[in-house]
Amino acid sequence: MAIDLKTLSPKELQSLIANAEAHMQEAKTTQVQEIRKKIDTLLNNAGLTLADVYPTRGGKASKAGKRSVVAPKYRNPEDSSQTWSGRGKRPLWMVAALKRRGVTLDSLLIGGAAAGKGKATAKRAAKKATRRRIKRR
Repeated sequence: MAIDLKTLSPKELQSLIANAEAHMQEAKTTQVQEIRKKIDTLLNNAGLTLADVYPTRGGKASKAGKRSVVAPKYRNPEDSSQTWSGRGKRPLWMVAALKRRGVTLDSLLIGGAAAGKGKATAKRAAKKATRRRIKRR
């Protein structure tokens, strides 16, 4: 029962497509119901539940999706409720602040973060000085 698609009008083709999609959806629904029956039978025979087989909490899979909260590192001097952790895209308030004269990234650091930054900067400067000495030799 092959249908010659070339002889069909656009209206007949649309009807054929709609009919085929309806049959496809019906076949898929039937398949899903059959698979569910098989799974239910297997679970009942084993004395298990779907939650026993696929736990949703407490496994490695659930921990991989969690992200830890990062403490804010920068604060908007004009509105102290606006902070940024330094991760991801820069917020609009920071972009605007950095365009102003005299404002640097270091000047927007929250008090406790500025002290830690100084140590890291000193370490970097020491490394650079060591590299320069090595290159000169």
